[in-house]
Amino acid sequence: MPKGQPEVVPQDGLTTRQRRNRPLLMVHTGEMKGKSTAAFGMALRGWNQGWNIGVFQFVKSAKWKVGEEGAFKALGQLHEATGQGGPVEWHKMGEGWSWSRKAGTEEDHAADAVEGWREIQRRIAAETHDLYVLDEFTYPMKWGWVDVDEVVETLVNRPGHQYVVITGRNADQRLIDAADLVTEMTKVKHPMDAGQKGQRGIEW
Repeated sequence: MPKGQPEVVPQDGLTTRQRRNRPLLMVHTGEMKGKSTAAFGMALRGWNQGWNIGVFQFVKSAKWKVGEEGAFKALGQLHEATGQGGPVEWHKMGEGWSWSRKAGTEEDHAADAVEGWREIQRRIAAETHDLYVLDEFTYPMKWGWVDVDEVVETLVNRPGHQYVVITGRNADQRLIDAADLVTEMTKVKHPMDAGQKGQRGIEW
């Protein structure tokens, strides 16, 4: 896609403007770090456009404070105080896996994930947010906690003008097939391969 020009122009009956502004379903997958970071970068750009941003983390512990959470909550407060940017909500929707595990059975974690997904479905139906970041959402699908076909159907048929980006390893092929934009983060080299642990400001 040199200079941002599409390689083909589909015969879909849409004008260039309509096609350009079509809301996207996006997936960031692969084994390397950077999937969530890229999604939060999209959210930052969306915030700057005045979009309503909804972040829903599925497998991070409530005790685990990622740097982006603090930054986006501050941006949400800035919007409330000055009107700059857009509103921001940040929710932890399930506790199934993390560097810091929450006590509870797998059934508890699965139920949390399902209820988190149900809340997102309600918000999509109500057209609550302009951009949904479903962080680490591939894992509840991979583990069978959330039905992949139901997820795909809900997201493909979402009303209005709502963007969705899903992050996590091992994205289901059905989700990949349904998405408009799919990025795979491929590892070339990582300090952890040499025994170095994650760093403040880099990993969180």
